[in-house]
Formats: sequence, C-alpha cells, structure tokens
Amino acid sequence: MSHPARRFALACTIVLIIPLGHARTPVASGTGGAVATISEQASQSAMAILNKGGNAVDAAVAAAATLGVTDPYSCGIGGGGFMMIYLAKDKRVITVDHRESAPGSVSPSVFQENGKDSDLDTTIASGASVGVPGTVRGWHEALSRYGTMSFKQVLAPAIGVASKGFPVSENFRRLSAENQKKLQMFTSSSALYFKDGKPPALGAVLKNPGLARAYRDIGAQGQKAFYQGPMARAIVEAVARPPVAPGVRVRAGTLSMADLANYEARIRQPLKTTYRGYEIVGMPLPSSGGIAIGEALNLLEGYKLKALPRASAEHLTMEASRLAFADRNAYLADPEYVDAPVAGLLSKEYAARRRTAMNAERAGPKVLAGDPYPFQNDPSVPQRPQAARLMAENAHTTHLAVSDKEGNIVAYTFTIESWGGSGIVVPGYGFLLNNEMTDFDFGGPHPNVPEAGKRPRSSMAPTMAFKNGKPAFTVGSPGGATIITTVLQTIVNYIDFGMPMDKAINAARLSQRNDALTETEPGFAGSAQALALEKLGYKWNPKIEEIGAANAIVFHADGTVTAVSEGKRHGVGSALVQKSAH
Repeated sequence: MSHPARRFALACTIVLIIPLGHARTPVASGTGGAVATISEQASQSAMAILNKGGNAVDAAVAAAATLGVTDPYSCGIGGGGFMMIYLAKDKRVITVDHRESAPGSVSPSVFQENGKDSDLDTTIASGASVGVPGTVRGWHEALSRYGTMSFKQVLAPAIGVASKGFPVSENFRRLSAENQKKLQMFTSSSALYFKDGKPPALGAVLKNPGLARAYRDIGAQGQKAFYQGPMARAIVEAVARPPVAPGVRVRAGTLSMADLANYEARIRQPLKTTYRGYEIVGMPLPSSGGIAIGEALNLLEGYKLKALPRASAEHLTMEASRLAFADRNAYLADPEYVDAPVAGLLSKEYAARRRTAMNAERAGPKVLAGDPYPFQNDPSVPQRPQAARLMAENAHTTHLAVSDKEGNIVAYTFTIESWGGSGIVVPGYGFLLNNEMTDFDFGGPHPNVPEAGKRPRSSMAPTMAFKNGKPAFTVGSPGGATIITTVLQTIVNYIDFGMPMDKAINAARLSQRNDALTETEPGFAGSAQALALEKLGYKWNPKIEEIGAANAIVFHADGTVTAVSEGKRHGVGSALVQKSAH
C-alpha cells in the first residue's frame, strides 16, 4: 500500500578512489586502486587496505565497516545489502545478496490490525520492524570467496575510527536532530548519539566503543560472533524487549536465535542488457533495481536522445521510468517466493510494445502495468499476478565503489532502511538495527507481502557498464526507490548527453515513479529546466529534499581511472586513487 507517512531513507553506496596526502575531493584521477565514498574516513580505510596489498573486495569491506561508524544512520552491521563484484582474472561479474530476511514467525498479516494496515511510523520504531541482518554474513561470503585478507585485517581501520572517534559533520548533526524523536525513544541510542538530550555539537569527537567491541569480536571469531553467542543474544533481546526510555511503549519483535543462526547470503548471477553499445550489468531480484533500470534503458533506446532538446530528452527518461515502475510494482519480489517474469520485462521486443504507451510530447498520467508474459518464453511461470497497493520505500542507504590495481571492481549498496533504521542500538555493541520489514507491502495480496524467511523487495542498484568486453564505468546510489531514477539519469547523462561523470552525478535530479507529481531537489523549482518541463505538463512534489548520494568510477582506455563522488550532496564525497595523475 502507498503510505503518505512514509519517510525516505538513504542507503550506503560507496565507490572508492583515494589520493593519499591530498585534501578531500569528490573527483580524483590516476592509476592503481580507486575509491569513492561519502566519508573521508571510509575512503581512507579502503585505501589503507589497498596499499597493504588487499584487493577491491577487502577494501570495500573496510570502507563499509568504517561507514558503519561515521554514517550509522544509513548503514551498518544491523542491516543488509547487495554487493556486485567484477573478477578481472575471470572476466565475470557475480553478486552477493545479503538482504535482510523476515523472521521465521512472520506471516502476511503481521502488519495488519483489525483488517487495517499498521501505522507506519509506529511500526518503524519497534522490534517488529527488524529483519534478520545480513551484512556480516555478506562480508564473510565476499571475503572468504573473493578477498585476500581476514576479517581482523579489514576491520582494523574501522576499529581505529570507532575507538578514537571522528569529528561530527554538519550532515551528521542535522540527521541526529531530524531523527531525535525516534532515537531518544531508546536508552541505548540516546546514550550513544546525544549528550544531555541534545544532538552532538559540530566538530565534537564521537566515539563508539561498543561498535569497536563488536568489530573486534567479529575479527577474532568471524561471522559466528554475530550470528551466535553473546552478540546474537543481545540482538534477540533488543528486538524482543526494546530498551525503551521511561514511559515509552513500542511493539516487540519475534527475531530468534535460530533466525540468526540460519541466515544465509546468496551468490546470484547478475542481470545483463545492452544500451547504445554498452553492456549494462545490474542487480537481480530481490532487488528491483537492475530490472527497472534495464527496462527503462530498453524503452529509451528507441529514441535519439542526444538529438533532442534537453527538456524533451529528460521527459522521455521520466516517462520510461514511469512505465518501468508500473511493471516493477506489479510483478517483482523475492525470487525464492515469486516467479517473476524477468526475461519478459527485459526483452527488447517487450520494450518495443511497451514504448507505444509513451507520450513523447506530454507528461503522462499514472499507467497500468504492461503484460510481459507473451515475451517471457518461460513455461515455469504459472500465472499473472495482479498489481496491488504499495508502500512507499524508505531512502536511507549508502553506496560505495572500489577498484584495485589488478582491475577487480566492487559496487556495493547497503542499508539499515530508514534514517536510523528501527532506532534501536543493540546495547553494548553500538550498532543500529534495521527496519527492513517495512519494505514489504502491508496490504495483500501482492508479490511483496511479508512471509517467513522472505527478503523484502529492494531498489538498490549497484551497476557496472562494459564496452567491448572491458569495464567502462560503475555507478550506484542510495535513495530508496529514487536509487533507480538516480542511476538511470546518471547513465543517460553520461552516455547520451556526453557529460563527464562528475557533471553527470552533480546534475539536477528528478524522480518520476509513476506518480502524478515528480520529485525534485532544493533550488530546482523556478529554474529554466523546471519551466521547460512544466510546459510539458510536469508538476512537482512539494516535499523537496536531496535525491541520492551517488559514487562512480570511470575506467579509461589508457588504463587510468577516475573516481567520482558527490560534489554537493550529503556533505560532499571523498574520491581517492593510489597514484594521482598530475
């Protein structure tokens, strides 16, 4: 169901490129390994691992662990995510799905009370919203299969940041203030992130000894330290009996020790499509990101965007997104529970049929899902699911990208869902638990209803592009459902409009997700760009906030790389390379 109260959360997305000894910069070019993240400390952690001989996977986990310290409201070991890895030696891409899953006690009616959907904000700030965290298991799978270093080695930089502390940025202080009500419902969260009932002061040094302890335990004992033993018991206790402040009552959850012990990551094959000479490699289900972006690009391939006025090209991009979202919402969910028509949705023939529903001249109305089944060529799909009401998706996540001197690449998006997740810090261990259960659709029937063990549908979209068999670029972003539109726009900006990647990322973002109103960012309304689109019938959502916080790496023909992070959003990102170009 679409819920008017739904807040948007920002997933952690990291791309790493690091020039040592240089002032913080969102763009860096050179040779060797590269990193782009939204956190200087995270980028430095990745670079430290690369300089010690670690590969891109090792460095990505180091960066992600550090983001759990410096950007705890977006991501951390209390959540889950999707990691895409390019193995240069094998010339293949694999993905590690460590999305959170529903506890074994969950049923489709878990968020129904007296036949009505539960209140969203009340559900978020509760034990009932917590899914089984997958991050540590995902890191374990990535490191043990594709890395070269141990947990102890790659967690060392993050332990240093958690122990010594980091200076509070304006962005961190603002997020603390905006989420103060939720976080102060829980004594453990209030004690960690507030002083005398107030958000930390700008520049204050914030330490997290509990998280340093958690990382040390994982470094010493591996992933078992998280999924069994004292830390696991602390997680289960925090969900079953949330550490609430006096007078506060929240709903308890039913996460069990068995749920944690039984959690598994999934190694999945990526999705592939083509766009104007590039092979675009995307994330498969249970993320909808790769499918929705692939379908939208297939739709856009029928137009010569670079020959059109900018407003017309942007209009077509938003209309392609509108149609892709209609299909995404109707058909996609955890592939272990729903037989989704993925081949049909990514078919070029289906795109040609679906393109007839696009109005090239005017902003269209809300559209119905198309019918991909005639293009599916899959006899195992037994029926056509019906579209249903949808929840809006939170947008607080992060994305990172890392490459190493051998040519391996990691694009990694992970999250705890809303800003601050459930609001519950696990006592003694310093990390916030997710509220990923609210990514299911409350009102059924629908492919994405809650079920025991099921993974909620995601929009996370770590993406890689290849040309003539060689890596061309990788990009990803946080932003809930706006991840799809951000990555789509960035690809169009770069490939069709020929923008350098930093300009492609810094361009104004619009997000059309099959709604009457289109989301924009601060300062967009009244601009020449906005006025040109208004003439085509666009209307803007009055709720205005930054959309996404993207990171990218571009791979040049001469062997050099350019790492790119945000130039203005989310407090400006950090891009580093091992050997800077001068």
